Amino acid sequence: MLAEWKGSKALVLLTKIAASSAFLALGLIHAGKTYYGMLVVAALAFSWIGDILLVWRSHSALMGGIAAFLIAHVAYAVAFATLPLDAAAFGIALVIWNVVVVLLLRWLWKYLDGHDRFAVLIYMAAITIMVSLAAATTTPLIGTAAALFAISDISVARDRFVMRSVANKIWGIPLYYLAQVLFAISIFLAQP
Repeated sequence: MLAEWKGSKALVLLTKIAASSAFLALGLIHAGKTYYGMLVVAALAFSWIGDILLVWRSHSALMGGIAAFLIAHVAYAVAFATLPLDAAAFGIALVIWNVVVVLLLRWLWKYLDGHDRFAVLIYMAAITIMVSLAAATTTPLIGTAAALFAISDISVARDRFVMRSVANKIWGIPLYYLAQVLFAISIFLAQP
């Protein structure tokens, strides 16, 4: 956050690489040999890629970052689907997160152009499914991590499409990194 406040791209890149490598390393340490663990590590790796791409402000870097995080959300969703799920919890979470997405789109839509609208719609659909599956697992830690990740994405959307501000980073970055650390820890907790 200090690097963002100072506006030093080199320091931002260095700190993001360090912080994102830390959650990836934590995931690798806990990965074990489960399908769940491998999928979560894949999601952490694609998140690492997305983090690095989002350091740059170009539109192509933004689209690359969205694509990397989209793949991460799909990997998380598939990982959660390997765990015991509560169908009622999934349905309730899906309704709640769809309401959240509709409200976010009403706010964000006027700031989006052409391809950005399509990319954001696809991304929001993926994160809605991921968060809903996370809520349906029997591990509250996973549901919490997914919700924190989704909420942190609001700060990214606000920063990229509405108004660039360090204030977006102050609340978004801690939520995001906490979510990733919790996902990495969940690998250990989900071991048979």
